[in-house]
Amino acid sequence: MPRYMPITGIDFTPATLLIDTEAPLDVLFETADYRIRTVTQVLENIAFRSDITSDTVLTDFCKLLTTSLRDGCDVMDVIGRRLRAQAAE
Repeated sequence: MPRYMPITGIDFTPATLLIDTEAPLDVLFETADYRIRTVTQVLENIAFRSDITSDTVLTDFCKLLTTSLRDGCDVMDVIGRRLRAQAAE
């Protein structure tokens, strides 16, 4: 696994948003946790609102949430790889 891994969806070279795969696990976890919990909170707020009717608003929210959720999942992937490598030692 390379030291710096681009976040999913970054198709430019060089990528500017990178995950330090050698960062401490607690730092990686907090980063992923923050992004995933933020998305969860927004989704819960949307789910309990009955006055959102515009498809454009929902599409924009989906794009916003997808980016943050994907970032969190990418970091969780790094954590999983590191933990599996530790277990194999």
